[in-house]
Amino acid sequence: MRNPQLNAAGELTHLLSTDGLPREVITQILDTAQSFLEVSNRDVKKVPLLRGKSVFNIFFENSTRTRTTFEIAAKRLSADVINLDVTRSSTSKGETLLDTVDNLVAMHADMFVVRHASSGAPYLIAEHLQRIGRDDVHVVNAGDGRHAHPTQGLLDMFTIRHYKQDFSKLKVAVVGDILHSRVARSDIHALVALGTGEIRAVGPQTLLPSALEQMGVRVHHDLASGLADADVIIMLRLQNERMNGALLPSAREYFRCYGLTPAMLALAKPDAIVMHPGPMNRGVEIASEVADGPQAVILPQVTFGIAVRMAVMSILAGN
Repeated sequence: MRNPQLNAAGELTHLLSTDGLPREVITQILDTAQSFLEVSNRDVKKVPLLRGKSVFNIFFENSTRTRTTFEIAAKRLSADVINLDVTRSSTSKGETLLDTVDNLVAMHADMFVVRHASSGAPYLIAEHLQRIGRDDVHVVNAGDGRHAHPTQGLLDMFTIRHYKQDFSKLKVAVVGDILHSRVARSDIHALVALGTGEIRAVGPQTLLPSALEQMGVRVHHDLASGLADADVIIMLRLQNERMNGALLPSAREYFRCYGLTPAMLALAKPDAIVMHPGPMNRGVEIASEVADGPQAVILPQVTFGIAVRMAVMSILAGN
């Protein structure tokens, strides 16, 4: 089955998931992002690669950080950026998702950045565009349900490569609520594609999906063993709505067993880096001393995210 993200020549036409994304394409995105880092340090932070192109941010789910970084990235590429207020748009009056897409295509949209609570919504849009013969319009998945968040996964890979270079020698621990995390899925697929030496999934049994070991991931229910000699620690946000009930006894209990404290961090390698996709719950998944400490690279992740999203959009637009 053809990967819907790639054309017949194997070039990127949409970014929907890191699952099935070839290593060469991931490396191309990371290399292109590296060239865009320098743009952020200029007095005039713009390049003309998307001049005359229209990028529509369609966010059916709130995310100030992701939407803002996509907007900054598109504007630095000189695109015209339109943020669609979905709560006030026709979709809230009963218009379907694809009706909205058709209307925006008629307004000469060149790219859609889509965030949606339903898994698969960006795929639906990409398939619809192909069906109506609009292969010149591109879709970027900015997070769909529990499924994928590919640009977060790619910026995490950029961050790891920036600090650690060779993936084949690394032990990477992904810690927390992997079951509900689209970031974790995107990270794991990308880590596998890049040939990471050892990938660990760390968390309580109730928050780990069953298929991890089939992907070559080592499962740890004990935080200490999961962090032992790790080079990279990716902490995941524990969502408030999942802290009570059958999955977890309490936030306090979770932090006691799986929170990243200075004592737990000391089990990893001395030069291990600590990552987090944000927003952080301090005192729930990570202690403030770690989040603000010298091994945390959480703020550089945000900076790198702009360059990675610039890279994705420029490659999709054929530049």
